[in-house]
Amino acid sequence: MSTVSTPSNAAGAPVPDGAEGATPARPEAPPPGSTSVVLGLIRLARPKQWAKNVLVFAAPAAAGVLDNREWALDALVAFVVFCLAAAGTYYVNDARDVEADRLHPKKCRRPVASGLIPVPVAYAGGAVLVAASLALASTVNGNLVLTAGGYVLLTTSYSAVLKHVAVVDLVAVAAGFVLRAVAGAVATEVPISDWFFIVTSFGALFMISGKRAAEHREMGEGARDFRAVLESYSPAYTAYLRAVTSGGVLVAYCLWAFEKADAVASSPALPWYQLSILPFVMAVLRYALVLEEGRGSAPEEIVLSDRPLQLIGIAWAIVFAIGVYTA
Repeated sequence: MSTVSTPSNAAGAPVPDGAEGATPARPEAPPPGSTSVVLGLIRLARPKQWAKNVLVFAAPAAAGVLDNREWALDALVAFVVFCLAAAGTYYVNDARDVEADRLHPKKCRRPVASGLIPVPVAYAGGAVLVAASLALASTVNGNLVLTAGGYVLLTTSYSAVLKHVAVVDLVAVAAGFVLRAVAGAVATEVPISDWFFIVTSFGALFMISGKRAAEHREMGEGARDFRAVLESYSPAYTAYLRAVTSGGVLVAYCLWAFEKADAVASSPALPWYQLSILPFVMAVLRYALVLEEGRGSAPEEIVLSDRPLQLIGIAWAIVFAIGVYTA
């Protein structure tokens, strides 16, 4: 005699008829405790994403001033300022997006979405971190305060309004990367080359377009519930964005490299700036391959885990640094 099995969930309990396709409940928060809450607050600050703030060192490194102790210290302070500011905005963003995050297969485990950190605590912690970042920025100069304040205003506006407007959301996120680069420049008082600015802008747009494509692929039919604007980004459109922005960043970098070479007073034994074009192009192409594989939803994880990309990046940094400090 045949029997019909009853669907059950992971805990072994029977699932009611018609509920097999229902959205899974968000994971229960771990038992409250001082240790788990502290770890939750640290996770909420997303330390992995602080890798993006390394961009603060880009302008002073390109200008060759990081061998000066005073400028190097100011750049380091700017890095910490943006880590605090970013952490504060992550707190606020997760508090605002708690319901949407609960629909995401990964983000539902975030401290606020899982219920470990209460929403009011996240808001309060975000305010404290932002205030601390601006106070620290004031120890360097007023321009760094304005830049950090602009970043906080931008990211707050993004969380509230801008992320719901197609294309505008891409530009807003990319602008956050540009402000990081500007922060390093204003902290060390070095001028920003036009081509450097363009490279940063197009590079950021390239990463963000890949991130949106990966999110759309991950969420499938539930993409609209997670992030409504994803409905506007078809695979063909995001592929177009990646093609345009990657082409822009490659052309801009080549022109910037030649500009840097022309500015050198004496001709070096080897054209280091021009040679840096090769590993830079390889890095862009490697990242494009990663995006094509659908692994671009978390750019910081790509940078921290993709070994070929890391090695290419190190090679580029060495060649470019030789050009900067031997000129």
